[in-house]
Amino acid sequence: MIVGRAYGGYAARVTAGYDSPDLACDLGRQTLTNRRANHDQGSTIMTDISQTAPVAVPAQAAEAAPAQPAADDNSTMDNIRAGATDLAAQGREAFSQAAEQGREALGQAAEQGKEALSQAADQVSDAADRAVDATKQFATNAARRLRNNAELPADRGRTTIRHEVVEKIAGIAAREVPGVYDLGGDVARVFSAVKERIGLGEADADQGVKVILEGATASVEVVIVIEFGYVVHSVTDTVRVKVINSVENLLGLEVTGVDVIVDDVHIEDDGPVGNDQARAADYVA
Repeated sequence: MIVGRAYGGYAARVTAGYDSPDLACDLGRQTLTNRRANHDQGSTIMTDISQTAPVAVPAQAAEAAPAQPAADDNSTMDNIRAGATDLAAQGREAFSQAAEQGREALGQAAEQGKEALSQAADQVSDAADRAVDATKQFATNAARRLRNNAELPADRGRTTIRHEVVEKIAGIAAREVPGVYDLGGDVARVFSAVKERIGLGEADADQGVKVILEGATASVEVVIVIEFGYVVHSVTDTVRVKVINSVENLLGLEVTGVDVIVDDVHIEDDGPVGNDQARAADYVA
């Protein structure tokens, strides 16, 4: 009665709830059989697991999450720090170069500004000086013209001759000389040409002539344009003689001097001047 010894306590306890001892023994045997079966099944499963080949991990899964050593992490941080240091150094160098270029540009601009101001000041000063000189000259000419008259004493009065009269007579005399193309400088000739074109009259007779009168004496200045082919000093000498004779004979004034200024040479637009010897036959070189 092995069962009765092994499970006697259990059977005794169980017997209390059943009607007969045989039924309790049967129940104990059935329980023992079930436990042995469960133990054998567990042993078989463990044996199968121990004999099964280990499962290989796929290569893609292994590469997907490789283990990074701590040394690689430190190297990456060092590279980042080195890159940041290089960028900072490059930034400082670029800023220094930009600042230096800015200082040079400002210096050049300042020098150019000083030079421009100096030139402007010089030009303003020159313009002011010319304006002052022109004003003085205008005032002098105006004052001289106001008192620029010739006075000839007479028994019962005096004769006053205006400078315009003397200038016109001198101009007419100068125009009559062969080789004199026109009187006056560039500005006077252009002004006379404009007057003729718009119908305001011909050139003034006193154009290019300036006279200074003091009492019964006269000093004359004549500006002429000579024709090409004429001997200059022969023409100027003839102009001087002609003006002196006209002023002294017609006005009774004493001409102290006649200055002749050759301002330009006239050349015909149609081509060669022609027979120069025939045109200057009256002059001796």
